[in-house]
Amino acid sequence: MHRRTLLNALAAGLALPVGRHAWAVAGAQPTRRKLIVVMLRGAVDGLNVVAPVGDANYAALRPTIALGTPGSAGGALDLDGYFGLHPALAPLLPLWEEKKLAFVHASGSPDATRSHFDAQDYMESATPGVKSTPDGWMNRLVRALPGTSTPTRALGIGPVLPRILAGAAPAVNLPNGAAAVKPGALESPALAAAFDRLYEDHPRFGPVYAAARAARREVLDAAASPLAAQMMAADNGAPLPNGFPDDAARLATLLRNDPNMQLAFIALGGWDTHAGQGAATGQLANRLAPLAQGLDVLARRLGPMFEDTVVVVMSEFGRTARENGNKGTDHGHGNVMWLLGGGVHGGKVHGDWQGLADTALHEGRDLPVTTDFRTVLAQVCTHHLRLSDQQLTTLFPHLPRHSAPPLLRT
Repeated sequence: MHRRTLLNALAAGLALPVGRHAWAVAGAQPTRRKLIVVMLRGAVDGLNVVAPVGDANYAALRPTIALGTPGSAGGALDLDGYFGLHPALAPLLPLWEEKKLAFVHASGSPDATRSHFDAQDYMESATPGVKSTPDGWMNRLVRALPGTSTPTRALGIGPVLPRILAGAAPAVNLPNGAAAVKPGALESPALAAAFDRLYEDHPRFGPVYAAARAARREVLDAAASPLAAQMMAADNGAPLPNGFPDDAARLATLLRNDPNMQLAFIALGGWDTHAGQGAATGQLANRLAPLAQGLDVLARRLGPMFEDTVVVVMSEFGRTARENGNKGTDHGHGNVMWLLGGGVHGGKVHGDWQGLADTALHEGRDLPVTTDFRTVLAQVCTHHLRLSDQQLTTLFPHLPRHSAPPLLRT
């Protein structure tokens, strides 16, 4: 069997960079401050996530999918008298009231593409309009953080290592679902010993193999700790509905049990609502409900660690302000970013909101981008992760000079 095939077998459940981006074992002292990024692939409709129900044009632009005013049937949940939260996100209201949840409206990428592929690439590389960037911004972040990078410092959850974590720094990837933390073939002592003998003295693949084995053991140890077993017993065998709440619970357990784990990324699909989007109920609501449940589970399972965590929820672009003939929305521009955590300046909808009048819309059809997503991420990296201005220039090349409003408490 070819060495690369064997290494891929080793990585079943752990995506590892090989070849010229291979990394070696290194110790680390990661900080206690955590960052979790949730990417909503497909372009979620931010205008129905945080709905401007106080704008008369909102209901006029969306005759069948607009949320009602707070207190009405199918109404939004009041946030500040002007904006309302989608009712499927009700589990997050306590965080809003505790000022641990905030939104940045009319935010997003300045690049005007309506291509999902390109827009996601730009948000994950943090170089809008530049396709040649070799790495993701979270991978660059690993290299900028103090301490030595270990294999489990940055974690992705999904079928493959995401673009945002691709690069020279160590990163691991776990598949979605409970199988991610179950022992696999290489936990067999006989098979593991055979691989150990094959690679222990190899100058090129030996360090990669050793690091992968160490990362896999670390993940399994964290998942199998007494705390993890206690959490499973408390659930009494009843899984939370849909996939994200379960993944969120496992992620919280891993973060609590593995002090080396500091950064995490997970992507969720199904937000491309061109038809039959619905208002308080329907397709979008069915996606938002497990998202809210998962974020609530994540906050509760992290416990005190949530105070030192920031969760960023973002999507590649927004959707049209006006609903289409199929009672859905098409690819747009500006959107809404979410921030959750103990240090967030919460209980507020931030951003330069200019309303939904025809003259305020981008190209007469979309919410404009008045806050560049990189300025939001830059605040998280400076105020939460304590990076310097000089480090930001490497992390976010060509970062706009204008900044977002104060989003985190310092």
